[in-house]
Amino acid sequence: MPLSGFADLPLHWGHVPPWLARIMFNLSKAILEVMLIEFKTEDILKRFSNPLWFQAFNNVIGMDWDSSGSTTVTTAMVKNALNELNADLRVAGGKGVVSRETPAEIRRYGDELSLNSGVVENLIRISRLGAKVDNALLQDGFDLYHHTLLLDSKGNWVIVQQGMNTELRLARRYHLAWFVSDDLTLEPHAGVASDITTNPLNLTVKDSLNCRKVVLELLNEKPSKIVGELGKVNALLKGIKPLFGEALVKTLPTKLPYYKPVKLSEALLKQLNKAYEVKPVDFNEALLIAGLGPETLRALALISELIYREPPSNKDVVTHSYDPFKYAYAIGGKDGVPYPVKKEVALRVIKELEDLVSNARLGDKERLLAFRALSRLAPKDV
Repeated sequence: MPLSGFADLPLHWGHVPPWLARIMFNLSKAILEVMLIEFKTEDILKRFSNPLWFQAFNNVIGMDWDSSGSTTVTTAMVKNALNELNADLRVAGGKGVVSRETPAEIRRYGDELSLNSGVVENLIRISRLGAKVDNALLQDGFDLYHHTLLLDSKGNWVIVQQGMNTELRLARRYHLAWFVSDDLTLEPHAGVASDITTNPLNLTVKDSLNCRKVVLELLNEKPSKIVGELGKVNALLKGIKPLFGEALVKTLPTKLPYYKPVKLSEALLKQLNKAYEVKPVDFNEALLIAGLGPETLRALALISELIYREPPSNKDVVTHSYDPFKYAYAIGGKDGVPYPVKKEVALRVIKELEDLVSNARLGDKERLLAFRALSRLAPKDV
């Protein structure tokens, strides 16, 4: 499923009213029950890995079509619904402090889904790496505050996480999936939903391979050497020319957000010392070093670019495939766009879906087949 694209996600404050939360939960549960009958769990996961399919699902259950809460609320509803259904598909993690419970939840779901310990520990590792990818390897001005990992009984997984830019009052949602890349640190995104593009420090793409090689070599160097190189970098960024010889770079490229001096703090030195002790062989191992974060990787990328002439990519690529706004017309939206949620319509839809599932379980699949026929008549972008 190659679809990816833009979705406007302005930060919305406030809470979903209890009556609407009940409707969202019941709609989510009913839709998921139909999907669990119709599709394999990996096919359901692939749908959630698509940012615009996710947005459409969010719209159908009544959440605002353009809200940052479309991520946090929808994943919470799906998580609770799958738990109640006791499905072979679960969601671990959530918003803020809940995201810290992800490893414990993965272990619990691993027991419930009969996953062996090796698969469970690998999923925990994937969760940790996924969070680091969109926080440290990709530095685009959006700080992560929501992280979830969807998993099934076969060990397939999808990460849905979101960052916020409080200055712009916008959120950005990242989708990563098991089928996209063999290396979670290299082009792992199934899609990124965002209203804007930026000029990020992007170490997740193949255009950054030479820079990544330099950064990895630097992580294996003594911190004293790196500190010396950072002194030169900071001087260049401040416009100070060397007294003798030519400047390491004659002109700096177009000003980028990560072009700012690096503070030689105790925390940075501590991270460099840890890395030197570990001597990581690849970026997966490097990202799992405790404490190694965005500032360290930014510092090393600057050295790679300004000293060794191997710049990181500043590509921020998304595509627009179809407009999920159309799905907001299903029952309406929380903030009244395109119109207030029609409670009676939502309840009828829930009842119809529940009857559909109940009859399918009893062997009467005629209406389910009718729904299938309708899907064949739908526009190709649906």
